[in-house]
Amino acid sequence: MPYTAPLKDIRFCLDHVADTGCLAETELFAEATPETVDAVLGEMGKLATETLAPLQRPGDAGSKLENGRVRTPDGYKQGYEALAEGGWMGLAAEAEMGGMGLPLTIQTAVNEMQASACLSLSLCPLMTQGSIEALTAHASGALQEKYLTRLISGEWAGTMNLTEPQAGSDVGALKTKAEPDGDAYRISGQKIYISWGDHDLTDNIVHLVLARLPDAPSGSKGISLFLVPKYLEDGSENGVKTVSLEHKMGLHGSPTCVLAYEGSKGWLVGEENRGLACMFTMMNNARLGVGVEGLGVAEAATQHALAYAADRVQGKTSPPEGGTATGAIIDHPDVRRMLMEMKARTEAARAICYDTAKALDMARAAPEGDRKAWAARGAFLTPLAKAYGTYTGMEVSEIGVQVHGGMGFIEETGAAQFYRDVRVTAIYEGTNGIQAADLVGRKLSMDGGETARSILNEAEAEIATAQTPMTRNLAAVHEAAEDATQWMLAQNDMAERLAGSNAYLMVMSTLHAATLLHRGLRAAEAHMADDPDFYLAKIAVASYYLAHIAPEAISYAISAKLGSSLHYALTPEQMAV
Repeated sequence: MPYTAPLKDIRFCLDHVADTGCLAETELFAEATPETVDAVLGEMGKLATETLAPLQRPGDAGSKLENGRVRTPDGYKQGYEALAEGGWMGLAAEAEMGGMGLPLTIQTAVNEMQASACLSLSLCPLMTQGSIEALTAHASGALQEKYLTRLISGEWAGTMNLTEPQAGSDVGALKTKAEPDGDAYRISGQKIYISWGDHDLTDNIVHLVLARLPDAPSGSKGISLFLVPKYLEDGSENGVKTVSLEHKMGLHGSPTCVLAYEGSKGWLVGEENRGLACMFTMMNNARLGVGVEGLGVAEAATQHALAYAADRVQGKTSPPEGGTATGAIIDHPDVRRMLMEMKARTEAARAICYDTAKALDMARAAPEGDRKAWAARGAFLTPLAKAYGTYTGMEVSEIGVQVHGGMGFIEETGAAQFYRDVRVTAIYEGTNGIQAADLVGRKLSMDGGETARSILNEAEAEIATAQTPMTRNLAAVHEAAEDATQWMLAQNDMAERLAGSNAYLMVMSTLHAATLLHRGLRAAEAHMADDPDFYLAKIAVASYYLAHIAPEAISYAISAKLGSSLHYALTPEQMAV
């Protein structure tokens, strides 16, 4: 059941849902004309469909560690080479460094197709994209000249190294050391959970490693960032050892490594003891990227389930009056419910991810006086995109298994792989709980709630624009989100905010998705004559979201305001009884 890049859906979201036409009106992104964007999306659609998607199932056999070297699944090297030859690593990189200089929004659409086609392989270029962004923002000219162009070309690949056995989300607890050595440093320590930490796709791997200098302050204030290549300029090994590969639930094709740095030579990126700020440049890119991974899997799982439901004959079907019976399970009402939910949740996640990317682009490209507001919007939406996108990937792929029935539990169908692969995305780059805590602890209060209110006002304006049959539902969700936001802002006790943080994140994500899909619904109605079947589908899916899924925000809003008392109703000892 092959994946086909949903180019019309992507284009519709860009044009009418996230409304990204403003990007080409800026000086920075003037080259991102509709013709250029169509050409880029078309080429990636072809590559994802024809070259990358066939690697999804065989890649599940996994990467192997043999004699200290990682060997990736058959076909991965050819797939990566196709990405490198097409310049896809540098799509959003600066043109003067060899990139295309296109908006992050277009990179986001491209990343979606790669994630749908083969999530395991797509992680490799995603890590490199983050490395490119961090080095562009913080590295010296000499480091950029030596490493950046090779990362942009895809000749080399990049990684980020944060986690250690004793330091997971608490990065400040890391113990990796950096000792000065002339104009460089010697890095010693161990890192775990390093995605694509070793592989056979490129001649060199550029690791960005967090480490602590001698006499550095304790905690996160004493962390610096270092560039550590696997091989030095003369081709010699640089003391970066792959200790083992993690045995994972999914993403078997993506090698997740335990790396040991044994006096490895590295160079400082940015200022001493400011490494976490440098790394967060990469992590913020990655958080949106991980949300898009969830979106990509949701799209692939939906296509997979739809193809199976249209082919599988089981039971006696009875479509509604006037409908045509196919004899396949797609006629069953409950199967239709599942398929429509998969499509609606996927389109909602796409809307949020693309709108987040647009805000981050406009924070760079808008007139000077508008950039602060766009940056605040991008910062507020990033935890929504990451968490809602990955929750969507998990939920949609789980429904996909159910559509397959008993065959969904059989690996040969491929349905279970989507769920196994996507499950870790809710943990990657700051767990979804951390995203929710960031939302209520920092992003909600960073401007006294002004950005949150702008999201609420956007929904209110959409409600006032036109009265569709679904506008009443959007209004009810808006009222619930407004109430939850006021409650959060009134809480001085952060523990009370944090207790409802995940529910609040879901309230705001659902509201924003509903607002964007309502906008798309109106656009589809206006364009019905151009392509009736396509725009009817847009109206139906948006209406399904607004009718059946958006009201979930009302119960989330109730939960968000309940505080922490019930969370702590039992002592740890009582919980174990």
